[in-house]
Amino acid sequence: MKWRRLLSFKRWTQVFKRLPRLLRAPQIPLGEKLLFIIPALLYWVLPDVMPFMPIDDIGVTLILMNWFVSRAERKYPALQEGTPS
Repeated sequence: MKWRRLLSFKRWTQVFKRLPRLLRAPQIPLGEKLLFIIPALLYWVLPDVMPFMPIDDIGVTLILMNWFVSRAERKYPALQEGTPS
């Protein structure tokens, strides 16, 4: 992923808009959703497990959000905005 895209305000706006819709989508299995939720929750609850990772909790959550949205939209293209169901 290019740094310019990762640091883009427009990209993060889209990630924040798409994440709730993807988490509520019945087409995405629960196991897929847990691939985002469990690591994020674990890092928020147990940050001392990885003390040598100099990334803040919100940074890890944002990285996981970006990964989940990209992965879900690639794997389930019918869920992308503007695509008729």
